[in-house]
Amino acid sequence: MGLFNRKGSKATSDVDSVTSRASRTTSNLQSPASKKTMNGSSAALPPPTFNAPLPPPPDPNHDPAAYLRSIYAVRERSKYVHDKAKRNQLVHFDVDSSKFEETAAYVVSIIKRDFAPKYHTIPPHGRWQHFEVGGRARIDQLLTSWPSSVDAQERTRRLLDLFLVSVLLDAGAGTQWSYKSKESGKTYRRSEGLAVASLEMFKAGYFSGDPTEPYQVNAAGLTRLSPGQLAIGLQVTDANPIAGLEGRVGLLARLAEALEGSEYFGSSSRPGNLLGVELLTGLPEYRNGGLLIDTGLVTLKAADTKRGIDAYKHNAMVKGQPCMEVVPTFGAEDDVVVEWRALTIGFLDDLLVEVNRMLKLEGSKKLSLAQMLEAGSWKGGRELAEVSRPNTKQPPIMILSDGTVF
Repeated sequence: MGLFNRKGSKATSDVDSVTSRASRTTSNLQSPASKKTMNGSSAALPPPTFNAPLPPPPDPNHDPAAYLRSIYAVRERSKYVHDKAKRNQLVHFDVDSSKFEETAAYVVSIIKRDFAPKYHTIPPHGRWQHFEVGGRARIDQLLTSWPSSVDAQERTRRLLDLFLVSVLLDAGAGTQWSYKSKESGKTYRRSEGLAVASLEMFKAGYFSGDPTEPYQVNAAGLTRLSPGQLAIGLQVTDANPIAGLEGRVGLLARLAEALEGSEYFGSSSRPGNLLGVELLTGLPEYRNGGLLIDTGLVTLKAADTKRGIDAYKHNAMVKGQPCMEVVPTFGAEDDVVVEWRALTIGFLDDLLVEVNRMLKLEGSKKLSLAQMLEAGSWKGGRELAEVSRPNTKQPPIMILSDGTVF
């Protein structure tokens, strides 16, 4: 969650904050109303950005597939699973409610260690922090590299383009992949590595269909991106494999179809032409979900554990796949993974309430969900994985990734 959040900001209007910063950089520059074509005539630019209200939820009785893909279904179905979890009536996991307070206390300890007493300085969890790995303000450097003729709206469009494609590429890199920055020479892994890689690809024009305008993402650029080109951009080789390379290319191709098929993205078919829609939920990926397992709050049932271990051993026979620190392994579509992700959303909401209570934060001083993820549950889940499985740092349950599941 918090796709467009920056360290030091609150999790409120992320786009507004970037627009404000861009406005300070570009003074009174305006987006031009039209541009000249090669024959000298004026051609209309893409329509201005606008806020789009969420449509009503699809009727599950008439279109169940569309309903299950909607944000409404995520919340409603997750609540159903969470209610079952609180009564320890799940199909695949046992829940030890006595461990909830211990889990919250662990999250609080991480937050206090890194931020006490200045809890208001906790940045919301988002892509911006990944871009700044190693303490380098890469987005600020990107903004200052653009000439003053690039106005505030276009700067915001470019950042939205970048952040969206970067997040979509970050569907778990696996334990073996790394990326060596062409700019700094430093090597990064996992989410930080994918962030730096996607930023450098963005600057090189990998996602743009116009070689004269590299700093954009559009349908034309995404459509022409092949697995081979993405492999080059991400430095993927036999010795440096990444999970789900072709799945990532397919995901970007489907994004291209969506960009071309909706009026919201304008004639230029760019994600950046749509501002102001926020669908924030706690991301139920392995760091947050792994926290619940590694603290003992939830435990995979014996039959599923055996099935998952057998799958791990089978997968370990494949070249390049993990073969140490055995953990239950499942496909992304498995009911175990679906239940795990759904219960994670519910418990993150519960943890937020308990963490704020333990920190004695009230009113406007309360942490947002995005802040708790950044400073506590996400970070804590990663640290527990590193301690519990130091060789691979993998989650307590491994998902066989095709590059499309987050």
